[in-house]
Amino acid sequence: MLKTRAGDIIGTPGPDAYAIESFCKAHGISRSTFYNLIRSGKGPRLMHVGTRVLISREAAADWRRNMEAGEAA
Repeated sequence: MLKTRAGDIIGTPGPDAYAIESFCKAHGISRSTFYNLIRSGKGPRLMHVGTRVLISREAAADWRRNMEAGEAA
């Protein structure tokens, strides 16, 4: 595996964007915890595509880094 300067791992499998349910499953959190994080301003960035709400791979990685650092998104 190869890491970029931003710390992203190149060539790793995974979705380009998560639906809320798959994001929660991949990160081991409940939907209620997800929505609590969003309400408190600590959730990942969301993108709206038609009627769907998605979290990009980059937004998920940024969110993980912020959570590790103890910062709000």
